[in-house]
Amino acid sequence: MAMEFVNVPRSLPGVKCGSNLKTYLVPMQSVACSWPPPVASFRIAKTKLVKSRGGKASGGFKRNFSFKYRVRCKPLALNSKERRKGGREETVEQYKRYTVAFEENAANGREKGEELSTAFASAISSLEYLIDSYYFAEPKNSLNKNLWVESPRVETPIEKKPPTLLRISSLPDVNRGSSIESCLWEWKYKWTVHYEKAGAKNTDAPAVLFLPGFGVGSFHYENQLRDLGRDFRVWAVDFLGQGRSLPSEDPAPLVEGNACPEARQYWGFGPEVEPWASELVYSVDLWRDQIQNFVDQVIGEPVYVVGNSLGGFVGLYFAASNPQLVKGITLLNATPFWAFIPNPSRSPRVAKLFPWSGNFPLPPRAKKLIEFAWSKISDPKSIENVLKQVYVDHSVVTSELLSRILEATEHPAAAAAFSSIIFAPQGELSFNETLIRCRENDVPICLIYGREDPWVKPVWGQQVKSQVPEALYYEISPAGHCPHSEVPEVVNFLLRGWIRSLESEGSIALPLLDDPNLVQPDQWREIEFMKMGTRRSVHARVVASESSFWYHLLSVFQTLFKKFGAKTQ
Repeated sequence: MAMEFVNVPRSLPGVKCGSNLKTYLVPMQSVACSWPPPVASFRIAKTKLVKSRGGKASGGFKRNFSFKYRVRCKPLALNSKERRKGGREETVEQYKRYTVAFEENAANGREKGEELSTAFASAISSLEYLIDSYYFAEPKNSLNKNLWVESPRVETPIEKKPPTLLRISSLPDVNRGSSIESCLWEWKYKWTVHYEKAGAKNTDAPAVLFLPGFGVGSFHYENQLRDLGRDFRVWAVDFLGQGRSLPSEDPAPLVEGNACPEARQYWGFGPEVEPWASELVYSVDLWRDQIQNFVDQVIGEPVYVVGNSLGGFVGLYFAASNPQLVKGITLLNATPFWAFIPNPSRSPRVAKLFPWSGNFPLPPRAKKLIEFAWSKISDPKSIENVLKQVYVDHSVVTSELLSRILEATEHPAAAAAFSSIIFAPQGELSFNETLIRCRENDVPICLIYGREDPWVKPVWGQQVKSQVPEALYYEISPAGHCPHSEVPEVVNFLLRGWIRSLESEGSIALPLLDDPNLVQPDQWREIEFMKMGTRRSVHARVVASESSFWYHLLSVFQTLFKKFGAKTQ
């Protein structure tokens, strides 16, 4: 916090000022990032205007960022020459007079029935103080603590720095958590979608929808369903072509009698496409429409959307296209781009250069290449290596997680779905365009990013924050690409607090923003929780729309008014 300088007028007794020398009262606690301190804690400092290059020294006072002037400041008590002139006793008596005048004017303001802020302003203006917030505190080790000038009239306890450790609850076990129900929803003919839900008994609670990343499914959010399902109604859906939302029939079957059994392990390479799959392309446009219909037909009301990686991209795309169905969206290391082939509606000429755009049937000439690539990608060792790359905590990469992912890769439609996803065209809106639309429609955005993600690094989340300044940005360390799976305790804590704050219209403080003294741009807080019987901890920081100079200034004055009101009562 910037050190605040209070200008003492030359008319006050005992103040010696030359043409280029002024004496200032400097709040002692400003060194500890707290302005204003109690009235009785001031020291005397000498400020001298020094000539800089390219300018002349004059009697006028210039700020230290001026091109022509700079300011040197040091405690008066450290200047032996000044101490011999006045001495400590004279300095203390002079300080007492300023303190008494301040308190008397403040008390008079209170007796007149003025508001606390008006009384404070009246007291300040009576001494003709000038507060300048462009100066910064000197390092603590550069000050002699034995030379502080303190008034014996008021005894003020020294405030200790508030603790940064935050303890949160652990995940509930199977018996205490909400039960998870696995369901199927037939969106269109033979387009069957798998999803999981929890918290159905919370009839009046907000609805929350979780969207998974690429290569996983709704099972990736079971820690959220079991925990948050105690407070909300929660759903997690598998995208078409992933998880358990793969087709039950071959979209382009081979001709009977013309293929060996080994060739039938890969679907989608037949000569003709089935009528139900004629428009089937596993693209972000398809997934956006899938989520829109799922919310309309299954949930039936606006939802809070939470998406990781690809799920974050699709969730933001869905929110931009259907803002009336979204109460807020949380991005968990969301990928800022998807697909390589241009969208035909945006670039029709360029799109025509690509002979295939993910539709069925798959090109027969690419069958060998697709089979070879899929055998490498779906190899259990390859999947395990990828998981260990994106997870910081390798203990989370369990055999159960690996088996759930491998379950989808063993489906005969998995290779064709993977090929369609890779060669599908881009969406109608880019990532930046979705952000612009969400901001125009006042869709609340929360960003939760793992700091150690090797793929979607936090810089992408910070860019989103710069484009949407009112978005809430959390950063967790250590955590990788899937923070909801790696540190679900922390992500659940942040999600629960964010949703409750929005539902209360701001009457409930946002997570990590409940104490203004701890809200600093780079203030990391330690979050502690129990996991598998062991005490674990991570660090997290928050950057909110209010985390600016004006927010800190407001919180500082709120602290002042509380202290000032306690003194005058």
